[in-house]
Amino acid sequence: MNGVNEKSLRSPVVLAPGEGRSYSMGSIFALFKADGNETAGHYSISEWWLEPFSTGPGAHSHPEDDVFYVLEGTTSFLIGDTWIDASRGSFILVPAGTTHDFENRSSSRTGVLNFSAPGNFEQHMPDIVDWFKEHPPGKTHT
Repeated sequence: MNGVNEKSLRSPVVLAPGEGRSYSMGSIFALFKADGNETAGHYSISEWWLEPFSTGPGAHSHPEDDVFYVLEGTTSFLIGDTWIDASRGSFILVPAGTTHDFENRSSSRTGVLNFSAPGNFEQHMPDIVDWFKEHPPGKTHT
């Protein structure tokens, strides 16, 4: 293709604050910035926002790495069998296959930027939203 590779055929993505594809799950809100076609399936980038005293998805693991960067507030993360409190600016890398969870144990809204590799995570969001309809996020213990 005259020296043009597949990656250069993708269009740039420019989103203003608050823009993206949104998913509401009770006291959890996800906003996808790039996934699937935008990244050629290599990674997914999304924001996850939790209202005060909200539990997260529950302890789970999956075959892709999860990377989190705390945008606002303090988010509590379960990594393996240890909980840590990560304040704004904290970076967390959860290797593939590692059990993890996140929740907001504070009285203020918290948000994290999530990078998932490889990508195409968003294709699971309809099922995740349906799961949360049947299992709404709970309240953390204060």
